[in-house]
Amino acid sequence: MVLSFVLIQNRQYVTTSHPPHSPHPNTRHPHRGKTRLAKWYSPYNDESKQKLKGEIHRLVAPRDQKHQSNFVEFRGSSKIVYRRYAGLFFCACVDANDNELAYLEAIHFFVEVLDQFFGNVCELDLVFNFYKVYAILDEVFLAGEIQETSKQVVLTRLEHLDKLE
Repeated sequence: MVLSFVLIQNRQYVTTSHPPHSPHPNTRHPHRGKTRLAKWYSPYNDESKQKLKGEIHRLVAPRDQKHQSNFVEFRGSSKIVYRRYAGLFFCACVDANDNELAYLEAIHFFVEVLDQFFGNVCELDLVFNFYKVYAILDEVFLAGEIQETSKQVVLTRLEHLDKLE
């Protein structure tokens, strides 16, 4: 069970204006989400990373959360496992043969740790404390594999890291 990458992207929209007499004066179109965190466990060049970010967002953003699963086939040999929390998509690219439910649970665990660490985490916490978010991610996943599943162990380690600052 190995991750290729983890992305956290927001759900960004672009509003376009039409003439005032148009039936839809302002229309919102989904646009590529802004990536708030990207962790790569497989080697990709910068151009590939940018393409992947856009491709992943276009794949998960329009999906119906009530009627479609949180797993999407991706490039034949992989799957995207994702979960939406408020306006953020937490996405992980895993091997097609891996247990997607384990990764879905790991994403939820990661969000629970974020929530407890920051006290009701929001997108601004991810932006302004990105280095702490990466530290939390590194406590949960090591070299692309699920490393720790105890919330208390992770939070205790993070407490120790905070004391070092």
